[in-house]
Amino acid sequence: MTIPTTSTVGSLATEHPQATRVFSRYGIDFCCGGGRSLEEVCGEKGIDVGRIVQEIERELDAAEAPEQRWDTQPSDRLIEHILSTYHRPLDEELPRLESMASKVMEVHRDKDPERLAAIRQVYLGLKAELESHMMKEEQILFPMILNGQGAMAGGPISVMEHEHESAGAALRRLRELTDNYSVPAEACNTWRALWQGLEALEQSLHQHIHLENNILFPRALQT
Repeated sequence: MTIPTTSTVGSLATEHPQATRVFSRYGIDFCCGGGRSLEEVCGEKGIDVGRIVQEIERELDAAEAPEQRWDTQPSDRLIEHILSTYHRPLDEELPRLESMASKVMEVHRDKDPERLAAIRQVYLGLKAELESHMMKEEQILFPMILNGQGAMAGGPISVMEHEHESAGAALRRLRELTDNYSVPAEACNTWRALWQGLEALEQSLHQHIHLENNILFPRALQT
């Protein structure tokens, strides 16, 4: 199989879900920036596009079975998947990470006061935005789509996409503040767990936003 370098990274992530593993390794934005071609993104980042293609093809060859393609599933199943796989786990994970961020800042404030305070502040802003965002999706946008009113949902979808951009910026800032989630030598178990949790949150949100931006929202607007 040949991966066309002129395809957008969003379409590649949709058609070949395994490609997202490669994109994540190289920091390629396949969710909010999914409309750009692989060739363009690699050129901007100074990455050999041929290397990326080879790694995607290796991922596809190594897969024991094809991963679920959500663009082939009806919208009701996709929304159910988004709710069960991403929204409901965040109900528990967001408060857990807040508790750890506060504990690490309080206990280790003397070691790195400015950075730990900034991480907590950025995270609290992201948490508040995600909670509001999910509520609006569940109470307004998703019911519109399920009721066949997706073509009338341009306004709510535009708001959701803007909030996705904001969440993406917060994730990039957290990665910068944590030095790419490099665990400090003096870190306690809670500190380490916080870094791991934040990185896992980033990976999950990238997949979550990808499903909405690149599959659910475009489909809804066309109905």
